[in-house]
Amino acid sequence: MIPRREFGRTGCQSTRVIFGAYALSKATQAEADRALALLQEYGVNHIDTAPMYGNAEKVIGPWLAKHRDDFFIATKTRSRSRQGALDNLKRSLERLRVDYIDLWQMHGLTNPAGWEKAMGPEGTLEAFIEARDEGLVRFLGVTGHGSKVPAMHKQSLGRFDFDTVLLPYNHMMMQNPRYAADFNELVEMCGSRNVAVQTIKSIARWPCRGGSETYNTYFYEPLETQDAIDKSVHWSLGFQDSFLITAGDMQLLPKVLDAANRFETRPSEADMVALAEEFAIQPVFK
Repeated sequence: MIPRREFGRTGCQSTRVIFGAYALSKATQAEADRALALLQEYGVNHIDTAPMYGNAEKVIGPWLAKHRDDFFIATKTRSRSRQGALDNLKRSLERLRVDYIDLWQMHGLTNPAGWEKAMGPEGTLEAFIEARDEGLVRFLGVTGHGSKVPAMHKQSLGRFDFDTVLLPYNHMMMQNPRYAADFNELVEMCGSRNVAVQTIKSIARWPCRGGSETYNTYFYEPLETQDAIDKSVHWSLGFQDSFLITAGDMQLLPKVLDAANRFETRPSEADMVALAEEFAIQPVFK
């Protein structure tokens, strides 16, 4: 079983691995049921989804109708307006068949103009506070892709006391000195406030515009072999105060869960350099 730890200051015990429900964006109900049953086999109790993830919320809903108490549910909004965000939340609640969301996140909050709108009058932040006060959501967070995310998340935490952040993290990205510095500063800030850190892109191999042709991954082509996935997942889990979100592909899900289930120690720097050379790993974001 995959271990659990305190999910920041939420008081919830989440598995170190969170299910990335983008994997269900094209899934049938039967496929989703099999994937969710697999999560239970490994003890995974945390699902990260979004209304823009195709079928995901729709096919998760019937499962939650029976297993709501077994899962911490996170969803998102891409809207930068108060009313747009509230409309997104209403639809998510209906599709997921739940009365409340555990974690509601501002999705992809990295564009400065969008950030100003979301944080300003009649912006997303007003919807977040309103929904939390009404009991429709319990906790609030921010997410992002790209090399500017750690810096933007620091700015977001300076504006509002969010409960969680979500951003890319893998060995190759941390070879970028600027990204690594911003990431480490963000982690220090999160540690001082007990903000949960969620990471994505653990098994990215190289960037792929428009996504992989073989796998349901966004932004990148993934590593495929169990050994390569083991090393990459274990390296990311080596950051003990974090939670890894699985790749958005059902073919890769069993391999990622298997790797996480066997995690003991982080691979050495030499092992990761050798892996990068063997698979020609490249940064997903410049």
